[in-house]
Amino acid sequence: MPGFFVDGPMWQDLWAALALVLVIEGLLPFAAPRIFRDMTRSVAELNNRALRITGLLSMLAGVVLLYIVR
Repeated sequence: MPGFFVDGPMWQDLWAALALVLVIEGLLPFAAPRIFRDMTRSVAELNNRALRITGLLSMLAGVVLLYIVR
């Protein structure tokens, strides 16, 4: 598909990062499904404000880590 899988180092880095996210996201359900299920249940019970704050902190940590690495 021309245009979707664009060539170039930036796109290769983006696809590599997405692949790593998928690998990391799959580690806990694969290694410890019971813990993952309990954790998912706990997250589902959080109120919207707590969930948004958690998401914001996660994004900020990612940006800081990316800045340090790059």
